[in-house]
Amino acid sequence: MASLIDNDAHRTEIFDSLPYYDNDLEQNPILRGKVERELAREPKPPQTLHPRVPPAIELFKDKPGLAAELARVEAHQPLAPLDTIRYQLPAPTSTPGTDEEWQQALNNAQSQLEHQRIRHTNLALLQTYGPNAWRIHNYLLEATAKQAETALEELKQRTTDVNRERKNSQTQIGNQLTSLENKWTELISSILQIEMANVALDAEVDRLNKKEAELASM
Repeated sequence: MASLIDNDAHRTEIFDSLPYYDNDLEQNPILRGKVERELAREPKPPQTLHPRVPPAIELFKDKPGLAAELARVEAHQPLAPLDTIRYQLPAPTSTPGTDEEWQQALNNAQSQLEHQRIRHTNLALLQTYGPNAWRIHNYLLEATAKQAETALEELKQRTTDVNRERKNSQTQIGNQLTSLENKWTELISSILQIEMANVALDAEVDRLNKKEAELASM
């Protein structure tokens, strides 16, 4: 259970729940049943997020191609097959073929030849500079992975420390509450004993008064 305190300077949330200490539900099944019935009557949680939750990040907002590819992967759709028509050398469909058809076939052959020349150049460049480039790339990836792992371990440690601190604090406060509750029980018991003693004394005083009155009347 949490309550809010608002003022002009700051906004503070005060939590009065001690989950590491409170075990009434485990000790009292009837109380657990009452709590479950009460929770069943509660309205459903709101569908909107808490105001402190940041809005969702829209990936590849300015890159529709990457956004479409991300949507395809999220939908578990297969990758579109490669277009192999551009790598073919179709001959004119008619025999012996018109000059326009042969010109198109020649242009296509020249494009294929240029494409193969560029591929050969790229392969030569990759063979010369590729290994070192990949080593550098792998080194950067390993460094990034180590940074992420270090950040994750630090976050886990911080989470563990926070939970440990919460548990120690709540256990300490719970022990204080138990001590105060025991003292309260002892005080209530003492008050009841005093009240019973007072009732007994009042009865004894009444008895003595009656006896004194009887002796005086003789």
